[in-house]
Amino acid sequence: MLKKTNIARVLGTLLTLSCAVNISADAPQAVETTATQAQQKSAPKQIDLPRVSEAFGHFIGRNLKTPGVNFDLEAVIKGMRDGAAGRTAPMSDKEYEQMMAAIQENAFNVLAEENLKAAKDYLDKNKKESGIVVIEDGKLQYKIEKEGTGEVVSAHSSPQINYTGQFIDGTVFNTSSEAGGPVTIPLDQTIKGFNSGISGMKEGEKRKLYIHPDLGYGTSGHFPPNSLLIFDIEVVKANSTDQSFNDDDDEDEDEDEFSQFSLTDDDSDEENKPL
Repeated sequence: MLKKTNIARVLGTLLTLSCAVNISADAPQAVETTATQAQQKSAPKQIDLPRVSEAFGHFIGRNLKTPGVNFDLEAVIKGMRDGAAGRTAPMSDKEYEQMMAAIQENAFNVLAEENLKAAKDYLDKNKKESGIVVIEDGKLQYKIEKEGTGEVVSAHSSPQINYTGQFIDGTVFNTSSEAGGPVTIPLDQTIKGFNSGISGMKEGEKRKLYIHPDLGYGTSGHFPPNSLLIFDIEVVKANSTDQSFNDDDDEDEDEDEFSQFSLTDDDSDEENKPL
């Protein structure tokens, strides 16, 4: 299913609001006591309910725009009016859940198809740019931005690197700076495109790596399906015995930090599995 979709955000906000209202209804005395205490501390805040209501509707409206989903805005408004008036819903909760699941699946498939085409088009155009080296046609490319002079990274080593990962639109999804500096990553535990793309780099070298989704996470993992991945990589050490991301002595903490920044695609069915 889609991860962190706009639909989920809207439903989450509605659920939070619903819970707040239910709590108020179930515990009026507690709310009254809290309100009294608040009044004693400061004057009550002025609430512009019409504007807040409009802002809430605006939030729902702008988050209805989800790839692959085209909600009927007038029908949504009618449903809100009917629901607020206590009228009968157009379908049962079970039917609604089944239909929403189908909508999310369709949206996922549409996004996957669009991203796959975008990845192909990007790599086809990018390979014509100056300095681009093609490792695998249509799948893996790189550009050397600074030559290195040290030891060479081998396919089964654990290089210490600085890196930044981003999507086609420039959105950064991860960076070694979040771990406090260079990180050591066993290449045997990384996605194929990263392993192949970094192998052969020399210490001191800086390289921009372009990975097609077929050599990345494809439609699994926690990224948008079929995302092209772009990495800026600097090799600090070709092979490091330090398997942690910092110099902490606590091995358990080191393992946790590694799991947060590893590029492995193992267990990619976990929805919130970190990179």
